[in-house]
Amino acid sequence: MIPEIDPVSLRAELDGPNPPSLLDVREADELEICKLDDVVHIPIGQIPSRLGELDRDKDWVVICHGGTRSGRVTAFLQEQGFDNVRNLAGGMTGYSQKVDPTIPVY
Repeated sequence: MIPEIDPVSLRAELDGPNPPSLLDVREADELEICKLDDVVHIPIGQIPSRLGELDRDKDWVVICHGGTRSGRVTAFLQEQGFDNVRNLAGGMTGYSQKVDPTIPVY
């Protein structure tokens, strides 16, 4: 079971006192279209070789376009010993539809 967070709950956590860290696993050209503030950007293909850049003690939310790639990364991070990692259900598309319609959908 891959732990998930819905876009509305993520927005509430980001506005709260202890916001999660955001890991965006999309490609660089996708980030040029839209992104959330303060994301750590590591494209999905680079995750295994760049694990050392991620603090295992932080609370992470993994983001992609629609939630599929980030779901795979969330599962991978769990296998690597990350205890506090969740997938953004619906990805940036879901976030745009449910939280911030000014975010472009592509």
